[in-house]
Amino acid sequence: MPEERLNFKEMCARFDVTPRTLRYYEYLELLAPEKEGRSRFYATREIARMTLILRGRRWGFSLEEIRQWLLIYEKEGTSPQYREFVRLADRQLNTLDAELETLTNTIKDLRKARADVLKSLE
Repeated sequence: MPEERLNFKEMCARFDVTPRTLRYYEYLELLAPEKEGRSRFYATREIARMTLILRGRRWGFSLEEIRQWLLIYEKEGTSPQYREFVRLADRQLNTLDAELETLTNTIKDLRKARADVLKSLE
């Protein structure tokens, strides 16, 4: 099976990102497309990295954390990368749990205030 290869425009469309975002990820060395003249091409490795980058962003990881995490794989392999992911995930889960608790309490307070105001209108 031949390796998948996307041009710049196809990569933007596949991941629903702007050209500026894609160029920024290259600038940060998160992605390293093949270059042929002025054209850029993204092979399977870069497509997989983009998937991981966007997943990491959705989970709340910083671009620098993602960059360091991707570097671990290149320098040390899968096991150290997985250990670092677990560490980052644990930290982020604690943060998200705290945010969820705050949001839940805020929703309760707003519902109560709304109910109180609605009652005063009757």
